Amino acid sequence: MDDRTKAYTLPAAGPADKARFAALRRRFPTLARVRRGAERRSPSFAYEYMDGGAGTDKGIARNWSALDAVELVPRYGVMPGLPPVDTELFGRRYAAPFGIAPMGGPSIAFPGADRALAMAGQRARVPYCLSTVAGLAIEEAAELAPDVFWFQLYRFANEDHKVGFDLVRRADAAGAHVLVLTLDVPVRTARSREVAAGIVYPFRPTLSMAMGILTSPAYLAAFAKHGFTRFACMKPYVGGTGGVNDVARYMENESRGAFTWEEVARYRDRWKRPLVVKGILHPADAEKAVALGVDGIQVSNHGGRQIEALPAAIDTLPAIAAAVGRRATILMDSGVRSGTDVVRAVALGAQAAFAGKAFLWSLGALGAEGPGFTIDLMIEEMRSAFGQIGARKPDDARSVVIRHPGALHF
Repeated sequence: MDDRTKAYTLPAAGPADKARFAALRRRFPTLARVRRGAERRSPSFAYEYMDGGAGTDKGIARNWSALDAVELVPRYGVMPGLPPVDTELFGRRYAAPFGIAPMGGPSIAFPGADRALAMAGQRARVPYCLSTVAGLAIEEAAELAPDVFWFQLYRFANEDHKVGFDLVRRADAAGAHVLVLTLDVPVRTARSREVAAGIVYPFRPTLSMAMGILTSPAYLAAFAKHGFTRFACMKPYVGGTGGVNDVARYMENESRGAFTWEEVARYRDRWKRPLVVKGILHPADAEKAVALGVDGIQVSNHGGRQIEALPAAIDTLPAIAAAVGRRATILMDSGVRSGTDVVRAVALGAQAAFAGKAFLWSLGALGAEGPGFTIDLMIEEMRSAFGQIGARKPDDARSVVIRHPGALHF
């Protein structure tokens, strides 16, 4: 058994680590409390960026309410205590069946966010997926998170995918373990809360933004250290400084449409490691992807950030898992706010769930130590939830009785 597949446990915490976690746990017993902390401590534009979605946020609300509606019926007689939650994904062992979702521009929410996210994922050994439009270069992310590094790619089809194929080349050279193709951004959409907060293209800082930074001490300190957001991953292609306007202009001109199935097949041919397609909500699309040789399906509605009329990802998950779960690794994101939400996703057929907003909230509330706290909190919640329903390991959750009123039947 090599290092990729042996069981993994979190590094032993010393007394100071345990005391710090306990103190934070008292302040923030749930991620809902972390969210409130982020709202209090962040400039308003940063909070709107991390917390908002498409339209009037009904897609976000639907994701949350659909997860909350999933009920797990416990069985007694087996008392596992707090079971281990380590899991295997694509032949590698991770500490838990959840990961850090790819997020565009997290350093707008909190300066230096990308480094904090990568380092937290590596410390805890949970998957960390770098977005194409992130503040870290692929090579730097691989150095910070060598054991857990995944890379997410948007579609750049101009000049026969010249930029897309180069990004894949760089990810391969850096040792990314998984490539994630995002399908669910066929067109760009405006997010109303961001527009109202002034996060628009062309971007021009306002007096209100400046005052928000000056009156938010943690954000101000991080801004003084890291400066304006730079999209390092895309800088070689966009020119200029790699700032917000450079990348926004480039994405508007160069990144259009969703990957076609023929294009997915071409990336499959080029990428020899595990390949995931993200944004699937229909079993027929999952079937098509698997037929092309894709290794994983990530059920997602982009967290409610593209259009608010889509079904909740958790409600389409069981049908997709039933269709292709024996032939592909099933992942899920959109609305995950707790370890209990991860248990719900696992019970309904996912091998792992990914969270995005939860990690941004933690940065807003706690700064650079927020992502690590969030991981530890979610693992604690997962162990408790698995123990409560009588699951001795994550896969056992699939055998419990589940009430899922919103499940879609195709």
